[in-house]
Amino acid sequence: MKIEKVHFPGNIFLAPMANVTNIPFRLMCRNYGASMTYSEMISSDAVIHESSKAFSRGLSCKDEKPFGIQIFGNSPDIISRAALKIEETYQPDIIDVNFGCPAHLLVKDGSGAALLQSPELIYSIVKELCETVSTPVTAKIRVLEDIERTVQIAGLIEKAGACAITVHGRTQQQQYAGKANHEYAKRIKCEVAIPVIVNGDIIDETSARETLEYTGCDGIMIGRAAMGNPFLFRRISHYLKTGEILEYNECSQRTADLEKYLKLLEEYDLTDTVNLRSHAQWFTKGIRGGKNIRNRIADAKDIEGIIESVREMCADA
Repeated sequence: MKIEKVHFPGNIFLAPMANVTNIPFRLMCRNYGASMTYSEMISSDAVIHESSKAFSRGLSCKDEKPFGIQIFGNSPDIISRAALKIEETYQPDIIDVNFGCPAHLLVKDGSGAALLQSPELIYSIVKELCETVSTPVTAKIRVLEDIERTVQIAGLIEKAGACAITVHGRTQQQQYAGKANHEYAKRIKCEVAIPVIVNGDIIDETSARETLEYTGCDGIMIGRAAMGNPFLFRRISHYLKTGEILEYNECSQRTADLEKYLKLLEEYDLTDTVNLRSHAQWFTKGIRGGKNIRNRIADAKDIEGIIESVREMCADA
C-alpha cells in the first residue's frame, strides 16, 4: 500500500489511541506485522503552549518507520503551527488530523468528532495544514447519520489536499457501542481517488478479511481489539496472506507479550507515565481465568509481581 510518497509493507494499521499507543506498544505491534503505527493524539494547543508532556508523545525511533503522528484541535492556524513544529522535531512519515474522537473533553471544545458539524472548517484545517507542512497529510473521521453528508465531507477532505482518509463506521453519539456501519467506507471508497482505510469492529482474522472484501478499501485499521493483544497483527497478516488460521498458545503468548511490554516501558523510562496495572490487565482479557488474574494484578506491588501473577495463571491453565 502507498500513501503519496510513503510505501507500507502491508495494509494493516494500528489506530492512534490515547493512553494506549505509546512507543513500546507500537513497536510490539510493528514487530508482529502492523504496517503503520500512529502516536497517541497530540493536542495542537498543547504543542503551541509548549507542553513537554503532550509534545513527547511524538517520540519514535528508526525501527518504527514508517510512522504517523495524529494531531487534534479546532483552529487551522494553531493546528498548522503545531504540525510544523512536530514535523521539524520528529520527521514523521504521515501527519493525521483527528475529526473522529467522540470523547466529551474534545467534543465540548469543538474538536474531534464535533468538527463533523462544520465541514467548511474541516476543509480549512486540512487545506492550511497541507500548505504548511511537506509531510503527507491524512484525516480520520467518524460518520454522521446522513451518509450523503458524510461522503461530502470525505470529498472536501480530498479536495483540501489530504492524501488518505480513515473512516470509523460509528457516529459520535454511538461512542463505541453498537456495530460499525462499513457501508460508509464502501461509499467513500467509490467517491474519492485517495486511499481509504476502514476502521471499526475489526477484531480477528475473519472480520479483517470480510471488511476488506465488503468495502473494497485499501487498508484496515485496528484499535481496541489490539489492546493487550499486539499478536493480533501477526494472526491477521498471516491469515490475509495464506488463508490459514495461525496456531498458537494464547496464554503463553499473552504472558510473553506482557513481559516484553513491561520491559520496553522500563527501557524507554515510561513506567511512571502509564497505569501499569490497567495496561497489564488488558493482556489477560479473553483468556480462561482472566478475571481472577486481573484481580491479582490489581493487588501486585510492582512489575515483578504483575508478571508472576500472569505466569501463575498460565501454569494453572
